[in-house]
Amino acid sequence: MIYPVQITSPKIPEPREKEILRYAGAPFLDEEGKKLFSACLAESRPVIQPKVCYTLLSLSVREDLVTTDAFSVRSRDLARNMKGAERMLVFAATVGVGIDRLIAKYSRISSARALFFQAIGSERVEALCDAFCEGFAQEWKTDLFPRFSPGYGDMPLKQQAELFRVLDVTRRIGVSLSASGLMLPQKSVTALIGVSDSPQPRRHR
Repeated sequence: MIYPVQITSPKIPEPREKEILRYAGAPFLDEEGKKLFSACLAESRPVIQPKVCYTLLSLSVREDLVTTDAFSVRSRDLARNMKGAERMLVFAATVGVGIDRLIAKYSRISSARALFFQAIGSERVEALCDAFCEGFAQEWKTDLFPRFSPGYGDMPLKQQAELFRVLDVTRRIGVSLSASGLMLPQKSVTALIGVSDSPQPRRHR
């Protein structure tokens, strides 16, 4: 059974500054760097617009063949990831085009600001994915497996197009897909997650 595609805008927790600086490759900042970083955080806040579209699919795993009622894919790594799951949660998430615009703007005039905005966007979309998954698990009273995305392991990046088709991503949340499989806005994610109604052992992401 394919459940209807839903759209949501989860509330994201406050930015994790240490995580952003890790993405930026700048764990230690001098006073000038701290001021610049704080200014970038403040400038980014109004442009972050979280959106997620998602659906639940039936799931069958046989050796390296993963089959849902919407698509099939051969991937040994995905099959291993989905082992023990009863359904599959498929979602696309984005923090919007605003952060892309800031990155593009400052790429021309301030490489340091552009680097910070890249890192902020990466942290924000990961925080969005975590918030969505946590909320879904609580609402549905399910246990979720680690996220798995096209391009991970031996799962082909071209599978991205199938997820876009199933979720109607471009129309629903405004994310487009290039011929090479890259998403615009850049700070967007698609993922497949195994869903179980019974508690699962902790897995490494």
